Amino acid sequence: MALLLIRNDKNYTPWIDALKKADSSITVVTPETVENPEEVTMAVTWKAPQGSFAKYTNLKAIGSMGAGVDHLFDDPSLPKNISLTRVVDDKLASDMQEFVSALCLNHIRNLKEYAALQAQAKWKPTSYKRAKDVTVGILGFGTLGQAVGNMLSTIGFKVTGWSHSKKDVEQITSYSQNELDRFLAEAEILVCLLPLTDKTEGILNTELFSKLPKGAYLINVARGGHLVETDLIEALNNRQLSGAALDVFHTEPLPQDHLFWNRNDITITPHIASMSNAASVSAQIAENYNRVKNGEELLNTVSSERGY
Repeated sequence: MALLLIRNDKNYTPWIDALKKADSSITVVTPETVENPEEVTMAVTWKAPQGSFAKYTNLKAIGSMGAGVDHLFDDPSLPKNISLTRVVDDKLASDMQEFVSALCLNHIRNLKEYAALQAQAKWKPTSYKRAKDVTVGILGFGTLGQAVGNMLSTIGFKVTGWSHSKKDVEQITSYSQNELDRFLAEAEILVCLLPLTDKTEGILNTELFSKLPKGAYLINVARGGHLVETDLIEALNNRQLSGAALDVFHTEPLPQDHLFWNRNDITITPHIASMSNAASVSAQIAENYNRVKNGEELLNTVSSERGY
């Protein structure tokens, strides 16, 4: 038996070292080092090139190296009726908590505006909002969404969450699938943390923006595929939205000629809100590998039907 690593960037060394430290008995291979594809029983991947799984006929499970799994479903060679897993890690959650909180505070305290004024050597105090007077709506109130909501609530923001089913989280109002319009009507800052599926692709569009309070602020830390880019530009131009912070894009890296670069009302970061660390998640990957070997139920499984 062997555990196969496939990454789009081929940055394997940290993952091999971490997995060997977690369980030295595991044989870890890559597409470049595998000698017998039939020995591979589990693969762990991040944005593997399409067709990567076709020759591994004895695969029992495929795991994502991160919390996101949409890249798995993009590959037509993904074997049918195979177990799929994702990473669930406290460090991923805390990284996302800190990042989204920073963006929300940056917005209500006008820090980006002051950075622009500094470049012009201008002293210009402006009015600001307090956290207790601002409602942050989290679109996608799952594990990460609830973690982010808890920190924002602790800071003092009023927080609401929307998901397929209601969640019971202290001091946070939770809305379910048929209550989207009510949720949107309150969200002065909208944070997208949805999984990317056929149902959520393009959800950040003109229709959704029109249901937000005038001048709402958008934060997308989920996937670029959620956003209709031309609709965002229109919403910014007509001031339905006051600005946006985008960490994810349809094409990454974001092309140098993309129109987002020249917008003062868009903050761009290079998909760094929350990144998987090999040392942090290797233990749960090793655990799942051994569960595959022993025919046991896997941790952190993903539904092929739901896409998350």
